[in-house]
Amino acid sequence: MVGASLALALSRYSEGRLSVLLVESFPLPSADSAPVYRPSFDARSTALSYGSRQILDSVGAWDALQAHLTAITRIHVSDRGHIGSALLTAQEQGWDALGYVVENAWLGNVLLSALHSAPGVECASPASVTSVTGHNDLASLQLQYREGETQTIECRLLAVADGAQSGLRSALGIAGKVVDYGQQAVIANVCFEKPHGGIAYERFTDQGPLALLPLSNSERNEARAALVWTLSQEDATALLAASDEAFLARLQKRFGYRQGRLLRGGERGCFPLQLVEAEEQVRPNTVVMGNAAHSLHPVAGQGFNLALRDVARLARLLAALPEAELGKLSHLQAYLDKQHSDQRSTVEFSHQLPGLFAHKSPFFSLGRNLGLLALDVLPAAKARFVEQAAGLAPGNARG
Repeated sequence: MVGASLALALSRYSEGRLSVLLVESFPLPSADSAPVYRPSFDARSTALSYGSRQILDSVGAWDALQAHLTAITRIHVSDRGHIGSALLTAQEQGWDALGYVVENAWLGNVLLSALHSAPGVECASPASVTSVTGHNDLASLQLQYREGETQTIECRLLAVADGAQSGLRSALGIAGKVVDYGQQAVIANVCFEKPHGGIAYERFTDQGPLALLPLSNSERNEARAALVWTLSQEDATALLAASDEAFLARLQKRFGYRQGRLLRGGERGCFPLQLVEAEEQVRPNTVVMGNAAHSLHPVAGQGFNLALRDVARLARLLAALPEAELGKLSHLQAYLDKQHSDQRSTVEFSHQLPGLFAHKSPFFSLGRNLGLLALDVLPAAKARFVEQAAGLAPGNARG
């Protein structure tokens, strides 16, 4: 999704002047069809910040996307078993929403369908990059198509955006620095008795954060939500193997009854929680993007949103350059320097927040609960916090 977003941004911001090739490992939607929404109870989803809405609007994707989005109008943050809590609202900011939840399949379909009408963009699909070499200020790529055909292409700039376990990043000899949190994120979609009313919940527990994001109603018109539950490896394994009844009972005990009884849960999955950062993000003719550059703890839902801000910053810079200078290290380093503050603050926030709420000492407990209470009653502090979470802090890349 980051690669498609970058391709759209380069096309839109350069008004089609730049030639862009997107290499995708799976087949793209046909050029003559509109993006198709296929409802699924178990569809995985992504939280989009208000700032990401602006970026997606600037690349021409928002109008189609919003047909199947769920707005987050309020965020309730709490520390389980303690008095500290805070309620953040879109109304206080003068916005229609603090953020949005979009199903990944729909987001991908909209972005990829938009590429067909994006001036200057071509797609190689289904295909993968099997080797990269550099010479004469160009990157030379060997492509392998699924049907067996191969192709060699040369480009001024290679953008690597193939995920946290990036094979292309590794092939380039760029190491990923890994912090293993020793925990797993259990994910599932669940249904509640009461409507969610657009509220997202971030509940910090002694085992780890528990997040519930509002989704569109189920096919039975039940209030559906996306669960991300941080647990130890042992507890996560046990929950994956538990019966539906046992799983819902455990979740109900941890979350409580703010949305009434849990009615049912869908397919469960889990993944290890790690912070992965590329030791290099820029080289001559090469830039590392998205999860290949920085894959974050999901507690604050910032991974894709940070990646979109990287996309917006880089695309604006490249759109203003002559074609011959697209891969110059000085320009790529200028992009990284401008993004450094945003990247470091977002990475550190996502990294430190779970640990802050994991401390069980009375001193830490008192401090964080006073902080939550202060956040709830001090408008200026709340506004700054929401601005940061929305990707709208001063100096951040905008659409």
